[in-house]
This record gives sequence, structure tokens and C-alpha cells, in this order.
Amino acid sequence: MTAATPPKSAYQQVQLRVFKILEGDVTEPASRFCEIFIASLVILNVVAIILESVPSIHEEWAQFFHFFDLFSVVVFSLEYVLRVWSYAQKFAHEGGSAWEGRKSYVFSFFGLVDFFSTVPFYLQLLFPGADLRVLRMFRLLRIFKLSRYNSAMDDMFEAIKSERDSFSSALFLLLISCLLFSSLIYIIEGHDQPEVFPSIPAAMHWFVVTIISGWGNVDPVTYPGVVLVIITQILAIALAAILTGVVSTAYTTQVSRREALYEMEIREVLADGVVTPEEEAHLRGLQAKYGMSNEQVEAIAVQVRIENEQSDQ
Repeated sequence: MTAATPPKSAYQQVQLRVFKILEGDVTEPASRFCEIFIASLVILNVVAIILESVPSIHEEWAQFFHFFDLFSVVVFSLEYVLRVWSYAQKFAHEGGSAWEGRKSYVFSFFGLVDFFSTVPFYLQLLFPGADLRVLRMFRLLRIFKLSRYNSAMDDMFEAIKSERDSFSSALFLLLISCLLFSSLIYIIEGHDQPEVFPSIPAAMHWFVVTIISGWGNVDPVTYPGVVLVIITQILAIALAAILTGVVSTAYTTQVSRREALYEMEIREVLADGVVTPEEEAHLRGLQAKYGMSNEQVEAIAVQVRIENEQSDQ
């Protein structure tokens, strides 16, 4: 989060402080407590949803689950309202409007998660007689709130985005393979198993299941069909290996890129040999944003200091 210029009015100062606390600003002592409280409540909610699905537990603890869900909805709703309100200060230091800041949250991934994870409760109040069991499962979306306090998911999304060309090539290969192998299995096995492969689209369903699970739940009855199934299974393993390699390489590159950016910031801060409180707070904020451990930060700082000492000599 970029440090904002303190607003003039007391109202805006309170708004900015709430924004910093909810965003995990390291300069706000209450932000750490807020993170731990919200994260703990999310974990307890997921555990409660899982236990609630067990009929015997639900019957015995139904009232407890109801009041716990009510408490959680109140907390998450208050968090959502405070975020919408305080995000008016997100771009204030850049001259942006309050609507720009609020829009950036409301339509963001986390904003949508915060909204849809609580809306089933209010729908139950509006439609008490309706069967909303499917919507109630949206409460499981609350688990994604934990991603706000961990950069792993952001790293994964950035890694996939940076390697989109490789993913596009792999998906294109998968599409070509699907058309080819589905047509071949339809031609080879269609006459002997018309109930299983009545058409090419049905054969495509077999191909997709085979690629995902390794077995399409169909036993071929011809020798060419057996060979084709084996080749398809080998192709599934190869595609999985390719995609896994692309993701792992991109993820490692993304983590290294973040360490390089942090190292660059440290070099700028230590260039004059003096670390001001503002610079220290900025570095701590980057450390929290990038999800770096104290050991990683200390190792980078030591390396930069040694290089600066050698250059001075």
C-alpha cells in the first residue's frame, strides 16, 4: 500500500486510519490484531460449516451453529461496510475520488468474496421459506478471505499471467488432441460400443475424463482401442507434467522477482547510510506485502551492507 498524505479533516483522518488497519499497514498496531482476528474467525467458520454437514452434530449443536453464524455475519458485514467506507482514502494522496477507491474494492476479487460470503444469510431472512441450501454453500467462500493475508495466491495468479503464452500453447495442444483422439475412438469403438460412443461429442467426454482422472471409465473391446487408450493416458501424464513444470517455474520466477524488488528498495534506502523511520516503515510494509520472512529480509540487508562497504573501500 502506498503511503498516503494525511488528510486535513478529522473525519478523513479516521477514515484513513481505518483503511490502514484493514489493509494491514505495519505502522498501525491494531492492524495485526485485526488480521489475526479475521483470519481466526474465517478458519472457525470453515470448520463449523464442515461439522454442520454431519447430521448428528448438526442436530445436537444446531442452535450454537446458528448463533455463531449470526455473530460471523455481523463481523464480516461490519468489515465489508468499513472497507467500502474507508477505501475512499485509497487514492486520496494521488488526487483520486472516493468513488474510484471504493470501486476498486467493491469489484475486486476480495470485494466480491466478502459480499457473496455473507449475502446467503440475508437472503434467508428475505425468503425464509425458500430452499437456499446451495446458496448457503457460498459461506465456504470465506476461506478465500485468508488469501488477503498471504501473498501465495497473488504469486500464483501472477505466475499464470506471466506464462499465459505457454498455457495457451498447452491448451491448444489439448484441443487438437481432444478432436483427434475423440474422432479416432469413435471410429474404432463406435460400432462395438454404440451405447458408450454414440457420437464424437460423447467421445470428447470420454477424452476429458481420461485426461483429468487417467481413466475414462470405459474398457475398450478392440486392440486398436486399447492402444489408443494407452496413448491417451500417456498424453494425460505428459500434459500434466508440462503444465506443472510451467507453473512451478513461473512461481519460482515470481518469488525471485519479488525478492529482487525488495533488494532494490533496500539498496535505495541504504544508499545514504541512514534509515529514517518512514523508510523503515515502508520496508516493513513491503515485507508484509511480499510475504517475506525476517530471515530473508535480514539476509538481503546483510548482503547489501557488505556490498556497500566493499564499494566504499
